[in-house]
Amino acid sequence: MSALSNAPHNSESLHILIVARNALARIGLSTLLAGRAQVVGEGTPESDLIAQVERTQPDALLWDVDWEADVALLAALSAELPPILALLSDSELAQSVWACGVRGVLLRTAQPAQITAALVAVAHGLTVLEPDLAKILLPERPVALEEPLTSREREVLRLLSEGLANKGIAVRLGISENTVKFHVNAIMSKLGAQSRTEAVVRAARLGLIAL
Repeated sequence: MSALSNAPHNSESLHILIVARNALARIGLSTLLAGRAQVVGEGTPESDLIAQVERTQPDALLWDVDWEADVALLAALSAELPPILALLSDSELAQSVWACGVRGVLLRTAQPAQITAALVAVAHGLTVLEPDLAKILLPERPVALEEPLTSREREVLRLLSEGLANKGIAVRLGISENTVKFHVNAIMSKLGAQSRTEAVVRAARLGLIAL
């Protein structure tokens, strides 16, 4: 999935904001990334993450999802934040977290090198899923859509695959953000997707776009 991103291609220059409810988890993740990426800040899910992002300008967020309350915050904030890589203790919250529109989902058992590589990938608009979670989150779908996408929906889908938010899509196509939201919802419904990211992945599987 191509993205209009200025994120560096080497992890050492990558700027990461760590989000975790537990202070020890934040310290652990910061230590894990030492020498692999630049941690520009740490915060809790309840902190003013948008202000922190504006101040630190991270390329991606590494979010340790601990409670269901974190999922609600993810859903409310993900569209306003840089790409998010979510870490989960198990698969219990995987569906809910994926539906929030995060770019990547890994288990906490992932190795440091895997987490670092995943952060580089999501910072460039790619989707990263733990193999075991991919089987849960991306079940096989029919090879054709029951209701085809309109030409405008295909345009919106293409811009979604480039990592654009609703505002950016509206500017590119010369339409309102509300119209973009309408098209995005229609695309997700037709593709049977629960999030924008999943819609792009499913569209690629169906050959509707190239990643």
